[in-house]
Amino acid sequence: MRRFESWRREGAAAVLSLLGVAVVIVSLRYAQAQPNPTISALLLLLVVLGTATTAPLRVAIGTSVAAMLAFNFFLLPPFHTFTIADPQNWVALFVFVVVAVVASQLSSAMRQRAREAESRKREVTRLFDLSRDILLTDDSESAVADVARYVARRFELRGFAICLPGGAGWKVYQGSEYSVEPPPEQLDRVFAGLQGPLEYDARQRAYGGHTAIGVSDDAVALVPLRLGTRPVGLLAAAGADLDVGTLDAVGGVVAIAIERAHFLAERKKTEAVHQRASLASALLAAFSHDLRTPVTSIRVAVTNLQDLSLAPEERRVQADLAVQELDRLTRLFQDILDMARIQGSAVNADPGWVSLSEVVEAAVAYAGPVLADRTLQIEAVQIHEVQLDPRLTSVALAHVLENAAHYSPYAASISIVASASDNAATFIVEDRGPGLDPADIEHLFEPFYRGKKTRHGTGTGLGLAITRGLLAAEGGRIWGENLPAGGARFTISVPASTRQLALQES
Repeated sequence: MRRFESWRREGAAAVLSLLGVAVVIVSLRYAQAQPNPTISALLLLLVVLGTATTAPLRVAIGTSVAAMLAFNFFLLPPFHTFTIADPQNWVALFVFVVVAVVASQLSSAMRQRAREAESRKREVTRLFDLSRDILLTDDSESAVADVARYVARRFELRGFAICLPGGAGWKVYQGSEYSVEPPPEQLDRVFAGLQGPLEYDARQRAYGGHTAIGVSDDAVALVPLRLGTRPVGLLAAAGADLDVGTLDAVGGVVAIAIERAHFLAERKKTEAVHQRASLASALLAAFSHDLRTPVTSIRVAVTNLQDLSLAPEERRVQADLAVQELDRLTRLFQDILDMARIQGSAVNADPGWVSLSEVVEAAVAYAGPVLADRTLQIEAVQIHEVQLDPRLTSVALAHVLENAAHYSPYAASISIVASASDNAATFIVEDRGPGLDPADIEHLFEPFYRGKKTRHGTGTGLGLAITRGLLAAEGGRIWGENLPAGGARFTISVPASTRQLALQES
């Protein structure tokens, strides 16, 4: 099909060129009985030059020969014969032919150079775009498949695949709708041939090892993938209108992309190991500190209770102290469990219809010991019900309230505003504490992080991290900001459907 299109274009160019020659001949013969040979030759030469700038070399040379014959037959006396009477006309005819052929060759050569330059420009642009696509790929698990799609799209390939050897055979990553599946035995044979010495073909601008399987339009080009001199796989391209040098350059970029994907995967594993080690170290440091105080208090209280001479009122005080510290231990272990579930992606939302005031009340009850004797200003819309997970939302809100209680003055009030829109429930907690340092805002929800203004506070530093993890299970989010008059504001937004309470009552 492609060859037929080329012939069709060349045929159209030849017909138009011959038509141009005919128009010049007819115009000159009708204008003058004996046309001036110089003017005639120049006009025909313009037709030949025009053909040379737009058509292949063979069409231009054919046009120049046809123009020379027509010039001789129609415009040089004696007319209508190929005989030339005046010897000077031989010189004119010879010069015309030489100039026409040389001009055709030069023009065709310049046009070919221009096409090659434009082709190189497109190749460089596509390779740059491909490199940019690869640099923007950060998912190591799907990186190779993504690269295959990038190559097929950037270079407009009908069929393209990346073939990588493995212990269980070849793994083929398809990059186009047209599936390219070279036989494994052929891949084995071509890949085995890449193990020898590496040779570079300067004319084709490519290293050795390129192979084509199949014939005609169904041919599949197998391109080596090398990192340095080490082969790592093969590219399979079908219907590729690219020269060997371009395919080799694409293979080099893809090989680097594969190595980058492997590097990202290894780095992700290393980071995971490092994070687990850091988390374990932080957990040990935080919990060893936070466990020491309640355990010591419980031990003292129990020891005092063993004293039978202790007055009943004093025994009640010691018992209340032990229960309070046991509640603190329970909350601490609950935080550990919540953080472990979040780290293991084991938190699942169970939405149900609930009023905003019920969520706030559950959060206040959950954080009861910390909020004791605190002044709370609660504003919750009473006419709406929202569909969300009440447990996850209330626990997340409770951690925000605990955070506000830890870092705000004892006598200062804490405000809670709950509202609902068409597609979300919003809870806003404001305190009158030291506020948030701008440098700490982006790290507030990281485990164990403490800002400059709060690093001497109490707690494990897990509360806000747990809040973000619980809300993420619902598709919600939380963010913090400073109040103009001092203090901090934390906003929780949870996607939720809304309905009027009256609809339920009816």
